Amino acid sequence: MKIGNVKLENNIFLAPMAGITDLPFRLICKENDAGLVYTEMVSAKALLYNDEKTKLLLKTCNKEKPLAVQIFGSDVEAIAYASKYVSEFADIVDINMGCPAPKVVKNGDGSRLLLNLELVKQIIETAVANSKVPVTVKMRTGWDADNIVVVEAAKIAEKAGASAITVHGRTRSQYYSGEADWNIIKQVKESVSIPVIGNGDVTSREIAKKRLEQSGVDAIMIGRGAFGNPWIFRETVQYLQNGICIQKPTNEEKYETILKHLGLEIEEKGENIAVKEMRKHISAYTKSMPDSSSFRSKINTMDTAEEVRKCLKEYFAQ
Repeated sequence: MKIGNVKLENNIFLAPMAGITDLPFRLICKENDAGLVYTEMVSAKALLYNDEKTKLLLKTCNKEKPLAVQIFGSDVEAIAYASKYVSEFADIVDINMGCPAPKVVKNGDGSRLLLNLELVKQIIETAVANSKVPVTVKMRTGWDADNIVVVEAAKIAEKAGASAITVHGRTRSQYYSGEADWNIIKQVKESVSIPVIGNGDVTSREIAKKRLEQSGVDAIMIGRGAFGNPWIFRETVQYLQNGICIQKPTNEEKYETILKHLGLEIEEKGENIAVKEMRKHISAYTKSMPDSSSFRSKINTMDTAEEVRKCLKEYFAQ
């Protein structure tokens, strides 16, 4: 599969997730056959103002390539600057037009843009004009049930020069509730000629196959289904390409992956921050395992890597 001039190994992608898809997690997913990984979304305006904290979110490495960097914003000048800036090291620049978070939409960013299709056009044209690499857009179906505009927005995006479109099959008002609407994703696929990536509620290889067949999309993006389960990429790729149902990870493999993930976080952010960051990941990795609730309670009180490693060793030994 190709997006613009970027060739991808497969069509199962890791979604951008705030607070989750940092460099260590992207590397773990890449090792497990994710065809394309995305950074956490970064504020175009913060980049324009040279915010150092925002720049930390953009730490990348060659092992994770090809890499999509996601930016968000509604200020055309900021989008121009951010597109130019991130295209120096990104393989793809992705524009967020789907985030439902109140602190994002109150500034007119994220999914709020879907209420102003003229601005959608301006932002994409500006990004395309300033980026050295393909520009893509991730959007929701609309603001609410009375404003389903994604088909129209997709056509605008294509005309404005976008190289691909990702559709999360929910409105902003739905947040993450209810079911993703893959029928409307199918309508988007049928209305444009650039690649369409479908996103929403894909939590297994079987669901991925069903959604691909149902909608005809070019690729599947997995978000929450990959949190604590990076193996979903290789399972899905093997299932789609070879019809093979490879085994779920053993407890030993989970244990080794958590240790590796912890090590990468420490390398990246230092022990203090890494241990705190890993709490949510360890909770996700061990969800539905025996006594995981009491185990998570222990992990959430620990402040050193040594304590965490000891606790993990004891838990997995059981």
